[in-house]
Amino acid sequence: MWTKDKIRTREQLPATLAEWRAQGRKVVFTNGCFDLLHLGHVDYLEQARHLGDALVVGLNTDASVGALKPGRPIQDEDARARILASLAFVDAVVLFGEPTPLALIELVQPDVLVKGDDYAIDGIVGHELVLSRGGQVLTVPLVPGYSTSRIIARILDV
Repeated sequence: MWTKDKIRTREQLPATLAEWRAQGRKVVFTNGCFDLLHLGHVDYLEQARHLGDALVVGLNTDASVGALKPGRPIQDEDARARILASLAFVDAVVLFGEPTPLALIELVQPDVLVKGDDYAIDGIVGHELVLSRGGQVLTVPLVPGYSTSRIIARILDV
């Protein structure tokens, strides 16, 4: 499979999810900007994938990243999507441009919703929906010292 084949539109995603569910696969969802992929991202995504059988990553579009983080993204959404899709433990990447991933979570209906442990469960967008369906909302530990902002600051300081 080509990495770009893992990048799905919202229209393509339901068929993929139906196929996985027919196979009895447990679907995990997470989201983020993933601007400059680093060890913290890789560790986080790998941990998320181990909570189920298929990992769907909601990826902020360039416009939504810019609204959240002025001056960003560093890499455009196509590059970020392809890089994420190249990871063996990422099964699908879907772009979203809304301020939160709630509409995408409603579409995916994940069995497990995951964020880093810098979030409280009740602060995770979509937690009520997932819990109401009998799913799990979990946090995973982040690797200390790794962040895109820190990498950018270090580069600018050189």
